[in-house]
Amino acid sequence: MRTFQQYRTITEAYDTSVQGRSSVSKPKEGGRIGDKRKKTDPERRRTQAVGGGETTTAKSYKARKDIGTQRPRSEREQQPTQVRGTAGVSGVEAQKKAYRERKARERGEKTQTADELLTTKSKKKADPDYKPVKSSGLTTKERKALYKKGERTLRDIRLKNLGKTKESELKHKVTSK
Repeated sequence: MRTFQQYRTITEAYDTSVQGRSSVSKPKEGGRIGDKRKKTDPERRRTQAVGGGETTTAKSYKARKDIGTQRPRSEREQQPTQVRGTAGVSGVEAQKKAYRERKARERGEKTQTADELLTTKSKKKADPDYKPVKSSGLTTKERKALYKKGERTLRDIRLKNLGKTKESELKHKVTSK
C-alpha cells in the first residue's frame, strides 16, 4: 500500500501493476485515444501531379484538430426526436398487420418479398472495354497554360481568316466565353 506522498513522487502516469488491467491507458501518438490507422506512404494509392508529365503518391495528410478529445454521444449517435414509446406503430396494429399477411399467405395470395422486388430491377453493367482516363501528370498551372496557348492559337487563326490583326478591330470578341 502506498502513501499519498509516494503517489505524488511517481513519474509514471499510472501504476504498472494496474495499467494492464484497467480501462485507463496512456495517450497514443499525437495525443490520440486510439491507434493511428492512417496508411503509410507505400500503402497510399492517391497520386498527384508533380509537373512535367509525372505523378507521385500524395503527401501525408494533416492531423485532425480534435485528436485526443472524446466526442459526446449526442454527436456520434442519432438522438430520439420523440418521447420513448410514442413513435412508430403500436403493438395492436402490428399484430393486425401480421394476422392479415398470414391469412393472405394461407389463401395463396403471393406477396413479393424484398429480394423479389430488388431482382426485378435491371442492374447496369460496366462496359468491358472501359479504360479509366490516364493522368496527364501536368499540374493545374501547366494545364491552364496549355489550354490558354491553344485558345490564343485558335484566336489568331480566326483573326487571320477574317483579315484582321487585333481583336479590338472586331465588333464581337472571338474568344468570348
